[in-house]
Amino acid sequence: MEGDDVEAAGVVIAGAGLAGLATALGLHRKGVRSLVLESSATLRASGYAFTTWTNAFRALDALGVGDKIREHHLLYERMVTFSASTGKPAATVSLQMQGKSGPHEIRCVKRNFLLETLENELPEGTIRFSSKIVSIEEEGNAKLLHLADGSTIRAKVLIGCDGVNSVVAKWLGLPKPIISGRSATRGLAEYPAGHGFGPEIMQFIGQGFRSGVLPCSDTSVYWNYTWYPSPDDGDAEESVAKMRGYVLAKLRAAKIPAEALNVIERSEMSDVVSSPLRFRSPLALVRGSISRGNVCVAGDAFHPMTPELGQGGCAALEDGVVLARCLSDAFVGAGHDPGYEAVAAALEKYAEERRWRGIWLITAAYLVGFIQQSNNAVIKFLREKFLSGLLAKTLVAMADYDCGKL
Repeated sequence: MEGDDVEAAGVVIAGAGLAGLATALGLHRKGVRSLVLESSATLRASGYAFTTWTNAFRALDALGVGDKIREHHLLYERMVTFSASTGKPAATVSLQMQGKSGPHEIRCVKRNFLLETLENELPEGTIRFSSKIVSIEEEGNAKLLHLADGSTIRAKVLIGCDGVNSVVAKWLGLPKPIISGRSATRGLAEYPAGHGFGPEIMQFIGQGFRSGVLPCSDTSVYWNYTWYPSPDDGDAEESVAKMRGYVLAKLRAAKIPAEALNVIERSEMSDVVSSPLRFRSPLALVRGSISRGNVCVAGDAFHPMTPELGQGGCAALEDGVVLARCLSDAFVGAGHDPGYEAVAAALEKYAEERRWRGIWLITAAYLVGFIQQSNNAVIKFLREKFLSGLLAKTLVAMADYDCGKL
């Protein structure tokens, strides 16, 4: 501690989500220390799991943890998209193909397993829990971070990985994310004796909703459900039991196979029963400040998007690798004590490398979601006859990306 009980720190990362932990681990691999401030008391594993596409495994390999994730999660062979109206497959896409960056690799990874794997690779004391930044003040080139517990940290570098309601993004002047009009709920079912599902992603689209069933391992299956909320939904969001009943009623009214319904019936669901889906306007990122001086954002603080591509977490891992690479170059080049200008240049390099990747992912996710859930008669016809295969291939194409090495 120094003067007036202000703690001095070098690189401070706000948020211990995927982007924050990936950045911290990338910096650690390059010999740069960081302090991660997490507002909650523990790692937050809400959402249960996320689809980890080829690009995410490129990032995980760069961080040195890819094989630890592979060991515990199933490799998918195909993605089957079903019509919720007819119950018949509308498209089947092989996931065993070569991409520009090598063979494709898609798995559904348990969120807590991934977060804990990243945490365990970090030096003890890197993450400080129950530490929420409430305001940011400038003191020369340093940033004074005022925390909810009344303490203050003076940071040389501030990286905002603090989610859709990011304090750091607000400080940079980025507009609030837009509410898409859709909501999502999700859960995880355990089958101690084995679930019997094949190595495939099952998607059900149409009738105003999109749902997915994705086995994570031989004994666990993740599911998600997105829809347009309306007054007719009643009190569905009051409790887990009511939300489960609401989802099952909607799926039973459609042509959904019994084994998929069973996953939801036996699953554990999030304490947060459902959440509105938000995204940042792509136009806001064309000229918006992803970085300014010694401050930048990554992950959902940078590019919140709707979940149709399954790329929110994957892009956060990409951010972490690119940001760690750019920033560590500045530290190593300056003997681990870079000046303000060197840090600013490094963060600007990161921002320019990531800007258009974020813009394209947000835009593609929104368009895919609109087509998948639209009840417009023309779009519904085209989706049933032609578009389902194209949409599935779009998911694969957006994952054909390599963020590079540290």
